Amino acid sequence: MFGVEPICRVLTGHGLKIATSTYYAAKKRTPSVRSLRDAELKKQISRVHSDNFGVYGVRKVWRQLHREGIPVARCTVARLMRDLGLQGARRGKKIRTTIRDDGRERAGDLLRRDFTASRPNERWVADFTYVATWSGIVYVAFVVDVFSRAIVGWSAATSKRAKLVLDALDMALWRRDRAGTPAGPGLVHHSDAGSQYTSFAFTAHLLEAGIDASIGDIPPHEHETSYYAQQQPQPAAGVNA
Repeated sequence: MFGVEPICRVLTGHGLKIATSTYYAAKKRTPSVRSLRDAELKKQISRVHSDNFGVYGVRKVWRQLHREGIPVARCTVARLMRDLGLQGARRGKKIRTTIRDDGRERAGDLLRRDFTASRPNERWVADFTYVATWSGIVYVAFVVDVFSRAIVGWSAATSKRAKLVLDALDMALWRRDRAGTPAGPGLVHHSDAGSQYTSFAFTAHLLEAGIDASIGDIPPHEHETSYYAQQQPQPAAGVNA
């Protein structure tokens, strides 16, 4: 261990002149009002940040402190959060699921916003969304029977190619066939104008199964599919729905 005087001599020898009396004067000096307030604010900032799962950034921490009656400038919160190494969660790049292909001919809208059905396998609506996971983005496609509001087919993948929606359709067809209520002619499959649903492979698959394609201008997930997915109870395998 080195004493204060040898350290000061070494620093002076390297051009950083400092007297031992300066060190002792600084050590004995009482903390300033600002440093005391900073210490208290750091405790409050750390608490707010921790209580909100570490996702609050400068703006939200600053507003929460004001709601609690702790007056502090936003720039002060930013400075102290930098000192503490705290930051809020940052939103990633917005994911687009519906990308229209206006250069491709597509089916018309057979439903015209009429999302009702009198029997199973009369009208299906389909869409896909995404889920952010620790390992990346996962896309989830699903097919909903309008009559029962049951999800009859689904699939998940790390890419949003046509195979994603094809797999969901294949599962729906397989499950209905296994349950003894096969889908086929007379069924209308409705989706948005995303390139996956207007692709040649998907359209050909519908034709092969005898299913009529319906493409709407408004994405189904804005109305019907999200409602069905949230409200419907999942039927057991083999139960007619």
